[in-house]
Amino acid sequence: MNAERKLSNGAAVLDEEQVIQSFLAGYHRPNTIRNYERALRRFRTFIGETPLGEATWHDLERYKSSLLRGTSANKPLNASTIASLIAPLRSFYRWGSDANIALFSHNPASSIRLPKVRVTSGHHFLTQRELTELLTYLNAKSVREWMMVLYMVILGLRVSELVQMRWGDVVTDPLESGAWLTVADGKGGKTRQVKMPEALWKLHNDPSIRLKLHGGSAHVNRQGRIFPITSRQVERIVNRASRECGISKPVTPHWLRHTNATMALLNGASLQQVQQTLGHVQINTTQRYLHTVELMKKAAPDFVAESMHGVLKNVLL
Repeated sequence: MNAERKLSNGAAVLDEEQVIQSFLAGYHRPNTIRNYERALRRFRTFIGETPLGEATWHDLERYKSSLLRGTSANKPLNASTIASLIAPLRSFYRWGSDANIALFSHNPASSIRLPKVRVTSGHHFLTQRELTELLTYLNAKSVREWMMVLYMVILGLRVSELVQMRWGDVVTDPLESGAWLTVADGKGGKTRQVKMPEALWKLHNDPSIRLKLHGGSAHVNRQGRIFPITSRQVERIVNRASRECGISKPVTPHWLRHTNATMALLNGASLQQVQQTLGHVQINTTQRYLHTVELMKKAAPDFVAESMHGVLKNVLL
């Protein structure tokens, strides 16, 4: 397939580059396309003259091992990075070996396991006090930056979803007491609806706030982006503002998403509700937040401390 590969039905001939582009055409998010293409090209470089269509399970295992151990040209990678390079290959070969596509006679990645990624986001959230300090600081400094954080922490948006929000993506509910935001191009190209609470909806419609968000113009183009900046700029804004208001944690926009999930579960939201809001495909992803929430609830040491209340009180006196 290095030069050409004929489809099983004989209807067309595709070279290797066309096969890659056909696969990527199924995705919509620029970040996903860029990362998947990078992963495919890196693997193609590793296997050298072997066509992608003739790669074997052994080739993929050798590749995964080289990423883990490192080579003379590349340093060893952590499990999370390796997973981000292997997952696109699994999707690529699953797609190409599908009976309706039949570009590959087999799927060499069907038995390749992703390295276990240690969950490190358990404490990546802001406390209610820290969030209040951040929002108070931003409200005095910049309404636009204040609203950015409000949208992310209340709606649980990814930073890429925030910068793609358009005025026309928000529609009122039948009672006109709130609204729904349509996240049209979430992770994996999926669309979801996120309820906008009444308090945020009123701010979203406040004329004075709209003027500041829209550069002083009263006219709002429904197809225009609410925040026409890049994800990287939002990351810098959030990190800088957190430091300037005295928060010692290395806060990123994704911390606000973690804060949303943690606060929702702590205050009685179901896993399914949080899953729907965040746009998780698998409930297992949402369940990761439960560990943090359970640690915050009353645990065995609390019962012991309560039983020793008298002893501890005398000592503290």
